[in-house]
Amino acid sequence: MRRFFFLLALLCSSSIVIQSRAQEPIQPTSEPTPTGAQAQQVAPELTDAEAAIVKSDWKTAATKLDAYLSTHATDARALFDAGYAADHQDHLDAAAGFYRRALEANPNSFEAHLALGLLLARQGKRDEAHTELIAATTLDPGEAGPAMKARAWRALARLDNPGPDGEGNATEASNELLEALKLTPETADDTLLAADLAEASGQHDAAEAAYRRVLAKDPQSIAANSGLAHVLIERKQFPEAEKLVRVALQQQPDDPALNAQLATVLAAQNDADALPLLQKLHTAHPLDPAVTRMLAQVLAQAGEIEASDRLYLALLAKSPDDVDLLVAHGQNLIRQQHFPEAMASFDKATKLDSADGDAWSGIAFAASKLHQPALTVHALTVRSKYLPEIPATYFLWATSYDTLNDKAAAITYYHHFLDSSDGKFPNQEWQARQRLQVLEKK
Repeated sequence: MRRFFFLLALLCSSSIVIQSRAQEPIQPTSEPTPTGAQAQQVAPELTDAEAAIVKSDWKTAATKLDAYLSTHATDARALFDAGYAADHQDHLDAAAGFYRRALEANPNSFEAHLALGLLLARQGKRDEAHTELIAATTLDPGEAGPAMKARAWRALARLDNPGPDGEGNATEASNELLEALKLTPETADDTLLAADLAEASGQHDAAEAAYRRVLAKDPQSIAANSGLAHVLIERKQFPEAEKLVRVALQQQPDDPALNAQLATVLAAQNDADALPLLQKLHTAHPLDPAVTRMLAQVLAQAGEIEASDRLYLALLAKSPDDVDLLVAHGQNLIRQQHFPEAMASFDKATKLDSADGDAWSGIAFAASKLHQPALTVHALTVRSKYLPEIPATYFLWATSYDTLNDKAAAITYYHHFLDSSDGKFPNQEWQARQRLQVLEKK
């Protein structure tokens, strides 16, 4: 099962999975408001341009602003307005240029720092965005008011929220969210962000409580249902997680992220519906490695070993040193009774990660099939440092020592096997009893 949960972690960071349940799209600032040096007598041409902005007539505003700036190139307010108009037309590079020029003309422009920071965040320029947003939080927002300053703090919290890539700092993000809450009341998005940050910090109880607060007010919240499901999956509470995901899917049945999450909980419960769902996801996202891994895992569980291994081989072609892929491929080779090839795959995995217990389990089993009892014992010895014994390993210990003519050890491990097998391995139990009759007579 450890291998499954590794795949689950990959799915949760997959490109099609909800990457940050509290992340909302970062939009441009609201309508420009004069602050500081901008609050002065406004030229009629600039007033006309801003009237067009109020009407969302961006092209007219841009035309008037271009004309005005041709003779007033350092007017900070006009430069900000030009950036704002360009921003809303998705001319992001041009907008950034205008915002930067506005800051050259007035370095203390709260709105220019905020707008530029939000724009850079949308472009994925995290460090630059962070610098501008921090600057905004140090300035007086003027007539823009505390709500806009709170927006800067919230944007910083989203930037610092550690996403699937692991970048960011949950503690800093939490502190930034608290600064926003000092200025404006908590919103549902704030609660979702707080839940996300708690989860990123390993505070699953706090995350669950936050998600449930949102659901108490909005039982249909897709973000809260998906977020709480993620927490419950981590706790292996799969039936309840499944119910939450299905609530979200009722609203967005074709959402690939939610379908991937449903596939996760179905696979964890060995539900046959996981396979067609993953096949559909893989068809839609053939290059998504997390979906491919999960499909390969479920195909193997369904007994479709060759189909499973084709996927693992394709993944290994791109990631030849991925230990988990090597182990999964080796397990498929074992199922196909290709023991030397399986041994090679497991051996490579242990060379890359000597503490991988699953790889040592594979070596032990392959070695037993290749009639190498000493190697089996060595692999089991190393494995025991990292994983607990199970009936299958007790049986391997016993048969290997039996082959090596170590009577005392063989008897001990046959008894361990019988004590733990609980009638689940009738053929091996019969063999163990037969060998004990022989060994204990000597």
